[in-house]
Amino acid sequence: MKGYRLYIGGEWMGSNEGLEVRNPYSGEVIGKVPLAGKEGFERALVCALEAFEEMRSLPSYRRAESLGRIAAGLRERMEEVARTISLESGKPIRDARIEVGRAINTFTIAMEEAKRMGGEVIPLDLVPGSEGRIGVVRPFPIGVILGITPFNFPLNLVAHKVAPALASGNTIIVKPSPRTPLTALLLAEIFEGCGLPKGAMSVVLAPVEVVEEYLGDERIKMVTFTGSARVGWAMKGKVGRKKVTLELGGNAAVIVHRDSDIEYAARRCAAGAFSYAGQICISVQRVYVHRDIFPSFRDAFIRASEDFKAGDPLDEDTTLAPMIDEGALRRTEEWVREAIEAGAVLLKGGKRMDPFFEPTILTGTRTGMKVSCEEVFAPVAIVEPYEDIKDAVAMVNDSPYGLQAGIFTRDMDNILYAYERIEVGGLVVNDIPTYRVDHMPYGGVKMSGFGREGVRYAIQEMTEPRLLIMGHRD
Repeated sequence: MKGYRLYIGGEWMGSNEGLEVRNPYSGEVIGKVPLAGKEGFERALVCALEAFEEMRSLPSYRRAESLGRIAAGLRERMEEVARTISLESGKPIRDARIEVGRAINTFTIAMEEAKRMGGEVIPLDLVPGSEGRIGVVRPFPIGVILGITPFNFPLNLVAHKVAPALASGNTIIVKPSPRTPLTALLLAEIFEGCGLPKGAMSVVLAPVEVVEEYLGDERIKMVTFTGSARVGWAMKGKVGRKKVTLELGGNAAVIVHRDSDIEYAARRCAAGAFSYAGQICISVQRVYVHRDIFPSFRDAFIRASEDFKAGDPLDEDTTLAPMIDEGALRRTEEWVREAIEAGAVLLKGGKRMDPFFEPTILTGTRTGMKVSCEEVFAPVAIVEPYEDIKDAVAMVNDSPYGLQAGIFTRDMDNILYAYERIEVGGLVVNDIPTYRVDHMPYGGVKMSGFGREGVRYAIQEMTEPRLLIMGHRD
């Protein structure tokens, strides 16, 4: 077991109270991290405020250079960081390496976006009395940002808060998940050598009650949160007038129309449903298949689910991850059992194999079943038939969530119909809703939150446009 310290205001600090971080696969304690009390969080905030005075005035090239150094540092330590992700989150090592690669890309994109924070000139002489006047609009950083991140992407979801914050001249306090704080602390080590002011980034693991006390603090100008809908919407009521971005959960749906490549769609849906044990906000949870191809797709989907191999996440051959903890296993087991008892048919899986849960496929479900209407966040998917594309779109929309959706079809009319009517933040054509690249706008509607991530779009959330009016007298 390794002892860690928190990174607060450019200094590594400990405390008397600590939290054990366990490997979800083995149960082994792999690290102990201090918990910051109010004093530690206050110090991080004060240092962030001080650093902001320098950050807001840094030239673009300085911010860009520093972000490039962070990307280079991640590249140099890629295997170490990937191994840490795998150990603390249970993510298979191959997927952990992909996450590090994505984070490198996120910081590289931020490096470029730091150079492109332009504005616009607008004419103001549209009314009498404004002759000779123009307006200049530029984005300005807002101040200290609090970023709260989940366990499932302990590096790249931190990067999606840190990179745009630093690129736009803000400062940020990161509060990582207590299940996976070690990767964020590794990122802090890399940040330390990037050349930005001390206090521009702090990583503070603190009890919920300490963080909640600061949600309404007016010195914090924005809260950006990724996590469950229940926690996110409850938190929104406590933040007061500050800006908020909520990237919350989903129960992503896929439409597979009769003109699709059935085998390809089935393989992609299985990857979307069962990768990282379904512990992804945009995991495939609901699959709606045209009745003409339903039997063929169902059988192909079952076959594809059998390709996932459980094992040590550090084993190169492992493709099925363990569940993050006992609570997740128990909830998944209960929801599957409830669905079966209410009339759903189990096509595949359905059992826990501690610490894993089998890839599970259900059919004959109803809208009110938790496996359909809630976010299961586990390797569980339902597959149901539909008659007409309008029926399929209505089934996708019959959900409190709206993060992303997918549609497999060659018919452009169906694509446009779905795009115009499905209530989601993004629709993916001929692939799964689990698709995400790091410069696209990413976020949802309904219970899935509001605001957008994706570096340029996050920068827009983290800045305010300011107008300068200029003119001359003849």
